[in-house]
Amino acid sequence: MSEQISRRVFVKGSVLASAGAALTMTSGLPAAAAAPASPAAAPLAPQTGLPKGKIGKLEVSRMLLGGNLLTHFTHSRELRYVYNLAAHYNTPKKILETLATAEQNGVNTLVIHTATKETVKLLKRHRDKEGGKIQWIICPTNPIEPGLAKYEEQVQQVVDDGVDAIYIWGVQSDALVAAEKIDLVGKAVDMVKTHGVPCGVGAHMLGVVQECEKNKIPADFYIKTFHHHRYESAVTVTALTGHGSNMTEKGLNLKTLEANHDAMWCYTPEETAEFMKTVTKPWIAFKVMAAGAIPPADAFRYAFQNGADFVLAGMFDYEINEDVRIVTETLAGLPQRARPWRG
Repeated sequence: MSEQISRRVFVKGSVLASAGAALTMTSGLPAAAAAPASPAAAPLAPQTGLPKGKIGKLEVSRMLLGGNLLTHFTHSRELRYVYNLAAHYNTPKKILETLATAEQNGVNTLVIHTATKETVKLLKRHRDKEGGKIQWIICPTNPIEPGLAKYEEQVQQVVDDGVDAIYIWGVQSDALVAAEKIDLVGKAVDMVKTHGVPCGVGAHMLGVVQECEKNKIPADFYIKTFHHHRYESAVTVTALTGHGSNMTEKGLNLKTLEANHDAMWCYTPEETAEFMKTVTKPWIAFKVMAAGAIPPADAFRYAFQNGADFVLAGMFDYEINEDVRIVTETLAGLPQRARPWRG
């Protein structure tokens, strides 16, 4: 006799079946005989051929590994449990495995901030004890204040630890430009470069890049958010803020950004793409998947087609192989770009 099985009945039956299997241990029947283990999936072959570009003297893979998931700083909108989930998954051992997997698939550069004390310690272990070669682009998070004493202390530390490039944290550059303190951004860039490493500027607001260009800040590269608005939470934000998909930054402020910082990271994608055509410095686009809301193939194509030289992608270890494949295929089939490659 056939009958419809409800989800509740199915789950209940599955749980009972599992419990029954466990009881075979006390009935004298070996558990392996009752439930033979499934064969482990064969490991994916590493992707090869990921193209590279240049940032100063550094040769950098077109896709870089983002550090937010490694430091457990997830953007998960209202799903607050995801932060703890990431922390339980990305243990120190798993982080080392992730770095190794990235390198095996041709991702040769990591971008990360110094928000946790263990961050650089793990990177050094990967490099010094595990034989890792992945390059580090790090943004110090100490405050950028007049005199730069605290900031330079942290810069000196990461330089001593072996950083390959440094950039000004976008959270700080956004606030400094909004406060009309572009001079401090310039002084921070100048100071970093005296330590012999390239220095970039990070930004969520296009105005940061515009002010840097206007004031001839000698940044070696930019790390700027870039994604389209064709996903549900972006549509919601534009409705709530009263700005359409072609919004400009006029009228936006840091309070607006902070209120929507778990839903949208690039408020002006079309304006950004247009302005970046005038910028001759390499551009690393980040938050291209809008923290997982945009599928990788869509996100990577949009970023590269509209002028980004590199994409920065936060990835768990099991996502790296597939994302590298997508980037490689995307670049191979990319039509002519309006913005020349700058890196």
